[in-house]
Amino acid sequence: MGIYEELVARGLIAQVTDEEEIKELLNEGKATFYIGFDPTADSLHVGHFMALCLMKRLQEAGNTPVVLVGGGTGYVGDPSGRTDMRNMMTPETIQHNCEKFKVQMSRFIEFGEGKAIMVNNADWLLDLNYVEMLREVGPYFSVNNMLRAECYKQRYEKGLSFLEFNYMIMQSYDFYHLYKNYNCNMQFGGNDQWSNMLGGTELIRKKLGKDAYAMTITLLLNSEGNKMGKTANGAVWLDPNKTSPFEFYQYWRNIADDDVLKCIKMLTFIPLDEIEKMSTWQGAELNKAKEILALELTTLVHGSENAEKAREASLALFSDGADDSNIPTAQIDSDKLVDGKIDVISLMVESGLTPSRSEARRVIQQGGLYIDNENINDLSLEITGESLKDGIVIRKGKKTYLKVTSK
Repeated sequence: MGIYEELVARGLIAQVTDEEEIKELLNEGKATFYIGFDPTADSLHVGHFMALCLMKRLQEAGNTPVVLVGGGTGYVGDPSGRTDMRNMMTPETIQHNCEKFKVQMSRFIEFGEGKAIMVNNADWLLDLNYVEMLREVGPYFSVNNMLRAECYKQRYEKGLSFLEFNYMIMQSYDFYHLYKNYNCNMQFGGNDQWSNMLGGTELIRKKLGKDAYAMTITLLLNSEGNKMGKTANGAVWLDPNKTSPFEFYQYWRNIADDDVLKCIKMLTFIPLDEIEKMSTWQGAELNKAKEILALELTTLVHGSENAEKAREASLALFSDGADDSNIPTAQIDSDKLVDGKIDVISLMVESGLTPSRSEARRVIQQGGLYIDNENINDLSLEITGESLKDGIVIRKGKKTYLKVTSK
């Protein structure tokens, strides 16, 4: 099975142009392909996971990844999948975020001479003269076609700014620039990027003639990835300072039953024949599949040592006497205790489990608080300082755990 057929079997490919040519290039390791990442935060999150795993797979098959960070397009903001305009970032913030991305990506992709490269579209977009840009690429874009693009439709009701309307042209120009300067002959992206990506392919072919044969492929990247990247508590980050290895492990350990095999197929490097054997697993065996998924992905992002500690900490939550030293911890100052006790609302806020007392009350009222695996619904409950000396494990919902002690 070639790498292209493996991508299909893993459920990654949604649609392509020029399928036979794409298949040949990828399977023979002759593709130089790019995927873009706009620096909207100082960390990647699990919504980017599929793209990173894809680049790793294709590099291992002999193809050359070009990682494009959007230091230039970040000035505008991608309207795809948005119902409102993105916040404008300062140039300093954009540059800082770009630098953080490369550190995280290095866990997935091998950079260096003859290997993967990272480029920043600020290097060419920010120096473009506006009128020259209009003359160079403007004639190749139909406003009628652009207005029909899916990436803009969600914005019509609230209004699409002219700033954002330019995003498709900027992204198309990226591919044109990479094709001319880096021999980049293929681009990948999510379903919500299809119109933008087609714009780049068409620009190359129209501007450079029939001999320029750039190709486009889309995956279930963003539609699935962004869904995975968000939880009730916000994003699940790849930066351990934002989402600890334990929290990262727990996120995947608690994924919905219907999603576990799909995620194992799309995100892990477990052979397909082994995954096929898991397709009949039910009950406790399905929980085993979740543990496999969590361990594989935590190892990929945080290394085997941190992944094993996270696994042990997860097991400790459900095993009396097990080592719980790797569970995230919080300490309550003794001066927060009144008569040797602290009320449960204050405990939740002081430990950082919730940002406010009102949020703490809401969690309890909705049945989302557990202390040492016991569901708590008493808003007036008090915890003794003696209990905190030994440490208690508090849980919010299914995924957020803390071991709380007193100083």
